[in-house]
Amino acid sequence: MNSLHTPHQDNTDSITPITTMRDFNANRLTPISEFDAQQVRTLREGLGLSQAVFAEYLNVSTKLIQKWEQGLSSPRGAAVKLLSMAKKKGLKAIK
Repeated sequence: MNSLHTPHQDNTDSITPITTMRDFNANRLTPISEFDAQQVRTLREGLGLSQAVFAEYLNVSTKLIQKWEQGLSSPRGAAVKLLSMAKKKGLKAIK
């Protein structure tokens, strides 16, 4: 019968090292920039997506995509990062 408390096993081979700011290279990140209404629409159309499908990729509502494309609102936060990644690397980067 196994006891509830098992001795700690040394699994140093499976430990993922922690990246610290000393090791971090921000230049490797996808640069982000603001998107205006026309840029959002151009990107979406260039990817061949409907507003509804584009919204699913970005995890936002279709209504929000419409607001962005009408200039009533602007992408913020994580949405800007996802838009930047899609623009630079295509849909495979945000799937």
